[in-house]
Amino acid sequence: MKNDFAERLKELRTAKGLTGEELGKIIGVSGATVSFWENRKSDIKSEYLKRLAKHFGVTSDFLIGLEN
Repeated sequence: MKNDFAERLKELRTAKGLTGEELGKIIGVSGATVSFWENRKSDIKSEYLKRLAKHFGVTSDFLIGLEN
């Protein structure tokens, strides 16, 4: 699915110049967890979706591809 969560997360993370490990520390997960999300190997819990949206200044709907 184009513009899905994994794709948007990676785009936002790299645009900020963050590694997966750095982003993980910011929101309270491991770098491996961020990698799993970006590679579609794990689903994100709503708690972390909210943290990511707040950190990047976007909505959770944007992150999951419901809005542009």
